[in-house]
Amino acid sequence: MPRRARTVTVGLATGAALALTTGLAAAAPPGVGAPGIGDPYYPDYGNGGYDVAHYDIGVTYDVPTDRLTGRTTITATATQTLQRFDLDLVLAARTVTVNGRKAAFRQRPHELVVTPARALAKGDPMTVTVTYAGVPSAISDDGISPWIRTADGAAAVGEPEIAAWWYPSNDHPRDKATFDVSVTTRRSLEVLGNGVLVSNAVKGANRTWHWRENRPMAPYLAFFVVGQFDITKGRTANGMPVVTAVASNGGSEGRYAAADLARTPEIIDWEASHYGPYPFDALGGVAPAADFGFALENQTRPVYTRGFWSGGPNIYVVVHELAHQWYGDSVSVHDWKDIWLNEGFASFTEWLWSEEHGEGRAADIFAAYWDFYRADTEFWTLPIGNPGAHHEFEGPVYDRGAMALQALRTRIGESAFSAVMRTWAYEHRYGNGTIGQFVELANGMSDQNLGSFFQAWLYARRAPAPTRSNGFPPGLRDGSTARAVPTPASFATIRKATALLSAAERRAASR
Repeated sequence: MPRRARTVTVGLATGAALALTTGLAAAAPPGVGAPGIGDPYYPDYGNGGYDVAHYDIGVTYDVPTDRLTGRTTITATATQTLQRFDLDLVLAARTVTVNGRKAAFRQRPHELVVTPARALAKGDPMTVTVTYAGVPSAISDDGISPWIRTADGAAAVGEPEIAAWWYPSNDHPRDKATFDVSVTTRRSLEVLGNGVLVSNAVKGANRTWHWRENRPMAPYLAFFVVGQFDITKGRTANGMPVVTAVASNGGSEGRYAAADLARTPEIIDWEASHYGPYPFDALGGVAPAADFGFALENQTRPVYTRGFWSGGPNIYVVVHELAHQWYGDSVSVHDWKDIWLNEGFASFTEWLWSEEHGEGRAADIFAAYWDFYRADTEFWTLPIGNPGAHHEFEGPVYDRGAMALQALRTRIGESAFSAVMRTWAYEHRYGNGTIGQFVELANGMSDQNLGSFFQAWLYARRAPAPTRSNGFPPGLRDGSTARAVPTPASFATIRKATALLSAAERRAASR
């Protein structure tokens, strides 16, 4: 979603609109927090000058009018002297306090600019409370609104951003925090969110659902979904809470979704056997009453459009989104250009699932993809290690991304590859990583110089040469297209799932 020069449009009751425009995020003067964290693709995503530890979010949502009112308290630490700082918010702020004192504020596109009553020194604690209100679906950013209205509620779900439509934040994966989220709505409706359900309290005609995520989380991964659901609760063998929810009266899509989501604990255990212990304290999944066209790896509880099950069971989309709990959620991108570390890894996990569930070896899926794409010049022109703004969710990031990991597996061997994947997940858990750091890890753990390998797979604008050094198996080297086995049974299913995921993510990023 572009934010080089942005126009934020707010729908008004009269049908008129207010449009504001701003340019590139610039370096801030001393004492002023930067209006962007410095992401090379989206320079004004996030903000500078402080580090958030916790969000305490309380919102009231009215389904018929789509009106949301909120009060969010942010606990943070100043990382520089601050006379002024920004938060990301598109809803209209009503009041702001900093450390209990009323603060001056103004709003410009996507930004809430706060001037505290007293300047903050580097290292000072910050408790910032913002009250705000608005109709999220009436607010667009460059003509785009990520807010999703469903048949019976709404879904605050999106990537690379959604937070600004329901709470103020430092909206970039580099600044993770823990979360308490309380949502009040009609008592007949359910609310799903991240983490563990703390309470569910009825007061008059309303009900408040309080969800808590105790592990650091990127702001875009925080979510809530309101609607009528068939909710299944349980616990894993080690006592971890499992909550899955499928919209009521979902027909055959709902039945298929419920059956696949019921396998969430099984899939998590299987992925943990490859990538190390599951990094969070709860798990599950949600399929709301809407075909919004994508799935998202919301931390602990991914959200899926029911359209993924329009043709029957689709376990591969669940495998994909749950793999993101390690690669994408626990280990998040440092910048959005590092997206291969998310999507390539989750797509490769689908191949592993196929291999270990008798539907086709990963090596044979690699060969099938090579046969399918080797003559497709356009497919190879996208450098997936740096795909460019607006191209993070193109198909090659998924398919070429998974091929790169299988080629790495072939090049360095199963033992070293497994160690690299587990070590990456462990050493960067609850933090961030770059492709450069992953390459350095793979070099060290394999005791090989893999520079030319990664150049060929991640950065070259052409197909890798089918050589041993590029991780091709013997049957595919030197231009050979002969394969000893037929196309794996899983290939068509995986291709369809990945095509849906990449197209869906592109739609999510352009909503």
